[in-house]
Amino acid sequence: MRDQPAADTRGPLRPIELATAAVMAGLTVGLITIGSLVPMAAALQLVAAVPLGLLAHRYRVRALVTATIAAALVTFVAAGVMPAVGVLGAATLAGIIGIVKRRGGGLATVLAMSVVAGVAWSLFTVGALLLFARTRELFFNAIRNTAEGIEKLAARQSQLEPLGRMTAEATDAVLRWWWLYIGATVGLGVVVSAAVSWFVLGTVLDRLAWLPGSDRLDAPADDRPVAPLPVRLHGVSYRYAGASVDALTDIDLTIAAAEFVAVVGHNGSGKSTLTRVLAGRPPTAGAVDRPGSAGLGELGGTALVLQRPESQTLGVSVADDVVWGLSAELAGEVDVDGLLAEVGLAGMGARETATLSGGQQQRLAVAAALARRPALLIADEATSMIDPDGRRGLVALLAELPRRHGTAVVLVTHHEADADAADRVVHLANGRMVERLASWPQPAGARRRSAMGATVLELSGVRHTYNRGTPWEAPALHGVDLTVRQGEALLIVGGNGSGKSTLAWIIAGLIAPSEGRCALRGSPVDKQIGDVALAFQHSRLQLQKQTVGAEIADWGGRATGSGAVGQALDAVGLDRRLAARSIEELSGGQAKRVVLAAMVASRPQVVVLDEPLAGLDPQGRAEIVELLARLRDSGLTLIVISHDVADMATVCDRTVHLDAGVIVETAGARHPVAAAAGRAETRWRLDNSPHNEPGVR
Repeated sequence: MRDQPAADTRGPLRPIELATAAVMAGLTVGLITIGSLVPMAAALQLVAAVPLGLLAHRYRVRALVTATIAAALVTFVAAGVMPAVGVLGAATLAGIIGIVKRRGGGLATVLAMSVVAGVAWSLFTVGALLLFARTRELFFNAIRNTAEGIEKLAARQSQLEPLGRMTAEATDAVLRWWWLYIGATVGLGVVVSAAVSWFVLGTVLDRLAWLPGSDRLDAPADDRPVAPLPVRLHGVSYRYAGASVDALTDIDLTIAAAEFVAVVGHNGSGKSTLTRVLAGRPPTAGAVDRPGSAGLGELGGTALVLQRPESQTLGVSVADDVVWGLSAELAGEVDVDGLLAEVGLAGMGARETATLSGGQQQRLAVAAALARRPALLIADEATSMIDPDGRRGLVALLAELPRRHGTAVVLVTHHEADADAADRVVHLANGRMVERLASWPQPAGARRRSAMGATVLELSGVRHTYNRGTPWEAPALHGVDLTVRQGEALLIVGGNGSGKSTLAWIIAGLIAPSEGRCALRGSPVDKQIGDVALAFQHSRLQLQKQTVGAEIADWGGRATGSGAVGQALDAVGLDRRLAARSIEELSGGQAKRVVLAAMVASRPQVVVLDEPLAGLDPQGRAEIVELLARLRDSGLTLIVISHDVADMATVCDRTVHLDAGVIVETAGARHPVAAAAGRAETRWRLDNSPHNEPGVR
C-alpha cells in the first residue's frame, strides 16, 4: 500500500499547492526584480524559471497559473512592465518543461508545445503593439533615426556607403512589415528557448526530483459536517510510499471529548503518523470512525500545533497571527485579548511575532488554535524546543483545556513530566501499541580522558542590539565576558529569550557584535568563517545534499573522498553504509549525527551546538551525550546551548547561566544549577495495573 496524494485532481488548490505556489512565486519575484534592477545581477533572470518549473513538475497546472499571476502582479508593482513580462516568459518555459517532465514526455512534446506557446506569444506581442500605437510609433521612430544616423556616418566613407544604404533599406522593410518580422522572431525565440531549456532546466528538475513534495496532512474531501469526536481507530495501519514496513500496525484507540491523552514512544515509533491519522489522513488499512469530518483547521474541528512554532507563525503582529486565516466575520468574534491572557501572553497583542521567544511562539500557536474553538487539539512535540519553565507552563495550559473548553488534547512528548500530567498515556513501539515501554537509558557520567589546553576563544564586553539605531532596535546581549579553553565542553543555559542563540551566532562568526570583541586565537572570529561550526536546533535545515555521503563530502571540501567520509561516520558512531542513504530517510537522531559527522570532516576549531538534544527520546539523548563526550576527548572544543541541563551536565566541564543578555553565574557543570534542573524532571511512573487497556495508562 502506498501513501498517495489523497486529493482529487479537480477542485480548488490543496494547502500544499497553495503554500508551495506562494513560496515559488516569491522566489521568482525576487530573482526577476533583482536581476532587472541591479546591473551586475542580470543573470538571475535566467534562473527565474527554476522555481516555477519545480512547481509545474510537482503539482497541477492551476498551481503554476496562480503563482504566475501573483508573481507578475507583484513584479509589476515593484519593477515595472518589462520585468512583469519577464515573469510570464519564465512561467511559459517553466510550464512546458515541468509539465512534459511530469507526464514523461520528450523533446518532441516540448517542441510541439513550444510552437503553440510561440504562436500565442507572437499574437500577444503584435496585439500589444497594435493596441499601444503611439508607443509603437515612438519606438519605431527611434529605430528609424538610428538607421538614418548609421547611413549618414557610413556615407562619409565611400567603402561603407553601400553598407549604410543597405541598413536603411532593411530597417524600412522590417518596419513596413513589422507585424510579420516581430511575430516570427518572438515565435522562433520561444521554440529555441524551450529546446535549450529542455536540456538545462530539465536537468535541474531531474536533480531536484528527490526533494519531498507530498503533504502528509493531505486528506480527501469530506462533505460531512465538522465533528471530529469521538474518534475510534479500529485495526488502523499506515504505510508511507516506498516503505517496506508499516509505520503504524493494528492500532485500536478511542479519543473522547474533554480528555487529555499523552502519546509516548521512541523516535520512529509512529507517534507523528498517529497524529496525522487523528487529524484526518486516511489509513492504508483498518477504519477510522468519527461522527463527521476531522475539519483540520476549521471552526470546531481539529487543530494541530507542531514542534516548530515559527513554521506556524504567519501574522506580523501577535494579534494578527491569532486570527490569521479566519474570515473577517469569524475574526471579529474572537476575544483576542482574552485568548492571549489565557495562554500567558497578556498585553502582547501589538508586539511583532518576530520578537517572540520560542516558548512565547509556542503559546501563540496554541492561542491561534483555540481561536478556532477546536474539539480536538493535537500537540506534536510542542514542548521539545522550549525551556523547562516554559514547558511546564505549556503542559499546564494544555491540561486545563479539557476542563475550560471541553477540548480533547492529544500531546506527543518524550518528557516524563509531560506524560504524567495526562489522563491517559498511550505507549507506541515500532508502530504498535504496547502495555509499557522498555526502560530508557540515562546518560552515563562521562569522565574526561584528556586535559584541556590553552584559551582558544575569548569574548570581551560583547554587546549586541538588533536593528540598532532604528525604532525597532532590540538589545539582546549586555556586556558578555567569556573564555573557552581548547578541548573544553562548555554548557550555556538560560530561558527562552535570554540571548543564547544570539551569543551562538556571534561565537560562530555569523554576526559581528555591536560592541566588544569575540576572538578566536587572537583574531576576530567573524573574519574566520568556518573555523567555528554551528549546529542548528533543526538539523534537517543544514542538510542540503541528496545523500549522507554527498553532504559530508561537501562540508569537507573537494579533497574529501570516500575514505574521509567513512572516517567521519566512524567518529559519530554511524555505519559507513549510511553514506548512500537519502537525507530524507534519516531519523531525527541520525540527522543530528550526520551534521556532527559533516563538522568533523570540515575540521573546525570549535563546534557550537544549539539544543542538540531537542526532539530526541531518552535513548537518542543518551547516545548524543556519549557521542559529544568522545568528540570532547578527541580534543574538539564544544560549546553547548541546551535546556536539557541534567543530561548535558554529564559531559560538560562548566556551566554558564545567561539571563536577559547577561552572564549571571558561572560554575562547574555539576553545580546545584544542574542538580535543580535534574530534580525538576520528574521520573516517569509507569502504571502496570491490570485494569489498564494495552498501551494505555
